[in-house]
Amino acid sequence: MKNGQISNFLKEHFLHFNAATLIDAAEAYKKHVESGGKMMVTLAGAMSTAELGKSLAEMIRAGKVHAITCTGANLEEDVFNLVAHKHYVRVPHYRHLSPKDEEDLLNRHLNRVTDTCIPEEEAMRRVERLILELWKKDDMAGKKRLPHEFIYEAINTGIYKKFYQIDPKDSWIVAAAEKNLPIFVPGWEDSTLGNVFAAACADGRIKNVETIKSGINYMTELIAWYQKETKDSSIGFFQIGGGIAGDFPICVVPLIAQDLFKEAKFWGYFCQISDSTTSYGSYSGAVPNEKITWGKLEASTPRFIIESDATIVAPLMFAYVLGW
Repeated sequence: MKNGQISNFLKEHFLHFNAATLIDAAEAYKKHVESGGKMMVTLAGAMSTAELGKSLAEMIRAGKVHAITCTGANLEEDVFNLVAHKHYVRVPHYRHLSPKDEEDLLNRHLNRVTDTCIPEEEAMRRVERLILELWKKDDMAGKKRLPHEFIYEAINTGIYKKFYQIDPKDSWIVAAAEKNLPIFVPGWEDSTLGNVFAAACADGRIKNVETIKSGINYMTELIAWYQKETKDSSIGFFQIGGGIAGDFPICVVPLIAQDLFKEAKFWGYFCQISDSTTSYGSYSGAVPNEKITWGKLEASTPRFIIESDATIVAPLMFAYVLGW
């Protein structure tokens, strides 16, 4: 694949409208990284279940991604796919499902994400049983860690390895764990494992709710990371979807400048892939220019918005950046 065929096809045919913006944004991404810049990638939606790891993992290993902010769902769903892929059920006719059809999936313990159902026992419960032991161990020892640090330990110690059902090279969390990539997970409690942890605290299996650190801890980690990395580099912002995965990290610049009263470099590149149209009051539908007024981007920041399906656009952009 790494012979430029995809890139050449895109340059030949992606000439106008959103297609042309894809090329412009990909070229600017390459230029930013090749000139010594770094890139924050943010994952919203169901990108892990959409198997974005097939291209994102290679981006991480190739040094084209330097930090990730993601929802708790994207953090865990890459692990679910890693250990239970053969048990997933695809529902290509999902648009035509009746409420009774959906109820039947519930009774089969299949949790639907658009056209793909995640199997509860083989994915969620399999991951839960083993990571709960890591939580309990830290709880008893009085340790406190961030959510992704438990995932990294689970991957690096191989406790899930016997369950792997895909090639680990296609898992972005495996690639991230290999590099100890900085990860920030705001609102982690809004995830399956977050719910499991809350239940364990509620029924007494976990004694200290602070065994897993919160979003405020992630923000303070992000402040320190951003200040350190921008001493010598410009950091770009590649946003897939909207919501908290994008809103949380982009705020670190005005936070440092306006709340800590310290010098902060603006983000040096911005691109968002979104299917949310520009609208009143929708942050996900806000055009990049609006971020200038919030002190996140400056007028000279290269900025792009590609209004399309991220499951189509992101792999193509990554292929272009990788020279595939």
